[in-house]
Amino acid sequence: MPLHIVLHEPLIPANTGNIARSCAATGAHLHLIHPLGFSTEDRYLKRAGLDYWHAVNVHHYDSFEHFAEEQGPDAGTFYFVETWGETLYAEVSFRDGDYIILGKETTGLPEELTNRYREQTIRIPMSGATRSVNLSNCAAIVLFEGLRQLGFPGLK
Repeated sequence: MPLHIVLHEPLIPANTGNIARSCAATGAHLHLIHPLGFSTEDRYLKRAGLDYWHAVNVHHYDSFEHFAEEQGPDAGTFYFVETWGETLYAEVSFRDGDYIILGKETTGLPEELTNRYREQTIRIPMSGATRSVNLSNCAAIVLFEGLRQLGFPGLK
């Protein structure tokens, strides 16, 4: 079972395209929670993902509740990436099938989600000179840490 990247209401097509390319390169599944801030036909989305879209396992959901329900009770752990997360991402023990959940570029994840899953919030350390790290960079940083911990399964 692969790792999963979940984007909650992403706004910028190029970020989603870059994340899709990372998913194609690693075998991670990409989950998109609507509404999206762009059309999936957007040329910037397609250009950022280049010609790798055929290799991405993409799932769409109307809401976080719909997403969580579809994963079922035996789903991996949900990790919510936030600038103020409780735990550093490198201190998490990732397991096969875990979910890395990121919010929209402007406001992050909804407070009701992060309050409900507070102990599962993680962060990437920063100097404080910026509000955050770019969304696609965050996804790649945490995804590759998870894959490193798992021994880069299926990758060469």
